[in-house]
Amino acid sequence: MKAIVVLYDSLNKRFLPPYEPGCGTIAPNFKRLAEHSIKFENSCVGSMPCMPARRELHTGRYNFLHREWGPLEPFDDSMPQILRNNGIYTHLISDHLHYWEDGGSTYHNRYSSWEIVRGQEGDHWKGQVKEPQIPPVVKIPQKQTGGGTSGLWRYDWVNRDYIRTEKDFPQTKCFDLACEFIEKNRRQDNWLLHLETFDPHEPFYVPQKYLNLYPEDYKGKHFDWPRGRTEETKEEIAHCRRQYRALTTMCDYNLGRILDLMDRWDLWRDTLLIVGTDHGFLLAEHGYWGKNQMPYYQEIAATPLFIWDPRYPIGGVSRRALVQMIDWAPTLLSYFGCPIPPDVQGEDLSKVLQWDEPIRKYALYGVFGGHVNITDGRYVYMRAPVQEKADELYNYTLMPMYMNERFSAAELREAALSPPFSFTKDCPVLKIKAKDKYKAGKFGTLLFDLQEDPNQICPIQNSAIEAGMQKALIDLMRENDSPPEQFVRLGLN
Repeated sequence: MKAIVVLYDSLNKRFLPPYEPGCGTIAPNFKRLAEHSIKFENSCVGSMPCMPARRELHTGRYNFLHREWGPLEPFDDSMPQILRNNGIYTHLISDHLHYWEDGGSTYHNRYSSWEIVRGQEGDHWKGQVKEPQIPPVVKIPQKQTGGGTSGLWRYDWVNRDYIRTEKDFPQTKCFDLACEFIEKNRRQDNWLLHLETFDPHEPFYVPQKYLNLYPEDYKGKHFDWPRGRTEETKEEIAHCRRQYRALTTMCDYNLGRILDLMDRWDLWRDTLLIVGTDHGFLLAEHGYWGKNQMPYYQEIAATPLFIWDPRYPIGGVSRRALVQMIDWAPTLLSYFGCPIPPDVQGEDLSKVLQWDEPIRKYALYGVFGGHVNITDGRYVYMRAPVQEKADELYNYTLMPMYMNERFSAAELREAALSPPFSFTKDCPVLKIKAKDKYKAGKFGTLLFDLQEDPNQICPIQNSAIEAGMQKALIDLMRENDSPPEQFVRLGLN
């Protein structure tokens, strides 16, 4: 048995023809995949954003109530490592720069082998002391500047000097390596290939040939890295969406290379294929670009997911059961006949694949410090913190690192040793004061009916529905062994 996981970053399902036939994106290989696999209509994010989602991929459990962005913990069960320990060869290929920052430093070594490709986003890759040449732009992503042209913004423009032709692009190199791995190991058994590309994450830098598929008359300033509130003109918004659409078409092209190999070597016969994303992306809907700084609307929270399982050769159909990334780990472990650790909260998707049998009534999701959200597939309940309690936040960790820096000595001097949680294998953990980064309280608590209002334009007021969703939220938080202050922070009894 073999398995291939293709993981994109920031892939908006509403820009994919299998989900939105009239969306305007050229993506024949996603349509081809949908015809040969099972398409999930109700796949939902869990812990946001990038590395918290990947911790879910490894552990099969939510983590956003206990800790923000960070490495795998010493007590975490890692799906690739469990496979490796049971004789399954696991290989990671990725250009996702967060793996080689402080906050991602323990993920890649869980695999039997791994390959990285440099240069995405603001990867601190090529050494250049001189400031790069930057054209006039519509918007600088302010959080990334650090003053002047430093940070990710600066390094992105340094990197672009080395990424000129399509073969130079990190995405292309990742899929080149994946094709090489498949060709070399196609006759071998018992392996997992985990292939990631950072695309179509911003900035939407893409070879010209894909932009040429979407003609436009735009003559404004450069704009392919949107962030924050939408303040641009209609023309600028359309231009930036065109950049995203073209990058999605590039993702589609490279997906086709994997599907071609599946066809050529009849890998459909014995290879599980999972194609999905960590989360979606707002493209000026609801007045915002991106994620995190706003409520997790469906453009972010509802994710595309396609699965082919050779044990159940079913293609061209949809499943409506509510699923999440925490289900990927137990599905892969079960597929290879490996034990599923007791701390896993996700479910093996076999019954969903075969019969669309529901595996959960509610899905929990959110980001550390933001809204805590719950959905049953129809209603979405976004619980905001009480304003005066919003800063009641603590990181519980034995790996005190943020995205790209360590916790400070000052923070650690104030840390306390907290008793174990149910999933920390009797290990006490550091309790370290955190901050309310996302200010979710300014949006308030929101309730939406996706059946009547799929675009989430008008929040509803319904005390009976809210009471039911609130009770389910409390139950799921308890099942996750949520820290007690999270209930206080949200104003929940």
